[in-house]
This record gives sequence, structure tokens and C-alpha cells, in this order.
Amino acid sequence: MSKTEVIEKIREVGIIPVVRAGSHEEAQTVIKALIAGGINVLEVTMTIPNAVELIARLTGEYRNATVIGAGTVLDRQSAEKCIEAGAKFIVSPILDLETVSFCNENEIAVLAGALTPTEIFTAWKAGADLVKVFPVSAMGGVSYLKAIKTVFPQIEFVPTGGINLENAVDYIKSGAFAVGIGGELTKGQESIISEKARNIRNIIKLK
Repeated sequence: MSKTEVIEKIREVGIIPVVRAGSHEEAQTVIKALIAGGINVLEVTMTIPNAVELIARLTGEYRNATVIGAGTVLDRQSAEKCIEAGAKFIVSPILDLETVSFCNENEIAVLAGALTPTEIFTAWKAGADLVKVFPVSAMGGVSYLKAIKTVFPQIEFVPTGGINLENAVDYIKSGAFAVGIGGELTKGQESIISEKARNIRNIIKLK
């Protein structure tokens, strides 16, 4: 799957679940539930023990049927390992210019973290395909996204932090390319996660 196809898939789904777990088994259960609920774009965070091995296992199992990305990637070396394992996109909560440059050189979609207008513009100018606005809730949530989208209409934003089933569509309507959602979506029994995934997927489709 090409970089362009990955970015288009993120736009189509509109949701990037941020998967954090204490073990591979727990993460795989969550991922299975999300896919059953109709979400096939997933961010596997580096906070999961042996996350690179998990990414390799998942990309081998799901191949192009599910787009697996790596999250909480803090440096170029980690990005390289994740890409070698099969990650189709890289997400960082910070702006690390070396990581952005490396992803661009290797034609891998990169979501660089930024919060202030200066950080946002710097990330975009450096070549970030999408800018992860994190933690968006700390800056006013939807109202902040509206404000920065007005100033930077040319930049595609993926707000993350404090987003849930109730307000996700408000972010999309306010100009978000997609939204990142963590525990609000990925916590609970498998059936509950699948139900939440179906609900938010339907809400985003009807935006």
C-alpha cells in the first residue's frame, strides 16, 4: 500500500484508534474487536511491551486488509524499526524533525505532534503529511481546532486527546482530517469495544 493510499484510507475511516495495552495478547484482543466493529486503521503505540514485534505480527496477519501504524514514536531510530516491521504510518506526540525527514525519504506517511501555531507550522513546513494536534482538549478542544484551521487551511489536522464518541463528529465538522481516540474507544470487553467502534464509525460516515 502506497503512502497516498494510506493517507486516503485514514481520511476514509476518519478515526485512528490509539491502542495501548500491557501485553501482546491484550492488544490483539482490542485490535480484533476494533476490526470487527469496522475500523481497520490502527495505531499500535510503542508503550506496548515489544511493540515492534507486535507490529510485525499484525502486519503479517492482516496485510493490506488493515492499515497498521506505529504510535508514540519519539525518534528516527524507533521509526526505522517500526517501518522495517511493516508499519504503514508513523505517529508522534512530539515534533522530531529527523523522524519527519526519515519518513519522507522512505515514502511513509508521518503524523507529527504539535500544539502551538508555531509548532504546527513548523511540522507542516518540515514535511509532515498530517499534524497531530495533541493534547487538543487542553487548548480548548473543538474551538481551538476551528481557530487553527482558519489560520492554516492548507494543513490537515488529526486532533487527539480528550476526544470521545460524543464529540468526535464535532471535530470532523470543524475541519479535522481524522480524529485520534484512545481509552474512550479501546477500553472494555471485546463486545463493548466492537459496539463502540461500530457506533463511532457510523457517526463519522453520517457527518
